[in-house]
Amino acid sequence: MSAPGFVDAGRVRRSFARVAPDYGKADFLAREIDRRMLERLDYVRVAPSRIVDLGCSRGATLAALRERYPQASALGVDFAGPMLPTAPASAAWRRWLPGVASARPAFIAADACKLPFRPASFGLVWSNLLLHWLDDPAPALAEAHRVLETGGLLMFSTLGPDTLRELRESFVDGYAHVQRTIDMHDLGDLLVACGFADPVMDMEIVTLTYDSLDALLAELRAAGSICAMNARRRGLTGRAVWDEVRRRYEDRRRDGRLPATFEVVYGHAWKAAAKTTADGRAIIRFADRR
Repeated sequence: MSAPGFVDAGRVRRSFARVAPDYGKADFLAREIDRRMLERLDYVRVAPSRIVDLGCSRGATLAALRERYPQASALGVDFAGPMLPTAPASAAWRRWLPGVASARPAFIAADACKLPFRPASFGLVWSNLLLHWLDDPAPALAEAHRVLETGGLLMFSTLGPDTLRELRESFVDGYAHVQRTIDMHDLGDLLVACGFADPVMDMEIVTLTYDSLDALLAELRAAGSICAMNARRRGLTGRAVWDEVRRRYEDRRRDGRLPATFEVVYGHAWKAAAKTTADGRAIIRFADRR
């Protein structure tokens, strides 16, 4: 039996399935980060004929991507089926892949670490705020590389280690209370290890403020952003613990508001032509000089 990982994937899926009906009222941070990702496309040259959004939730990004790339077909993937705006009809999505641009995006429930697509299926793989929910982002990055065509682009965002540091530091009970995140430099190394070329990483700090700790926690729950770490407390958190958390968090109040930090990490990289075969032999290309 394999050892348990860091993240309880079942808890992640149940949390997002629970909030799916009202997610559009609570996803303002995801939408703002998505908008900033879209702005970054102004600085890259890519003309995909097929786009996939990994962790698409309600599919809000796909309309903007289709507006930017009207020639492209778009597919949304999320492993929490209730999040998808429409249930996929049997295997209809399979007929979509080889075709020309469709009028509307299609959606499928699938795991980003085990995508049901053949290699080189997409020109753009998009992923907003998915990687920190995974036990290990490497398999998802490897899958993104596999399904990208040569010259295709991966563009993603995720949360970095300073995210919700005020909440994390307010707990002193030894349990995990916020989701584990990965430093952007480590993510850059993972991109290279998965075969990507020319990775570009950057980050920014977004600070939201709240009237109370309860308001912050309610907003996180409404967006599905609960702690899904296996190291979390499994029973109820006692009143004494919460009183101490509230006291410690209150020490951070400034101008009547409580801050909540989100470290947003952005990355993009390209799929270059392979230099070796699957069994490790070097690929030598000869140019026609005629």
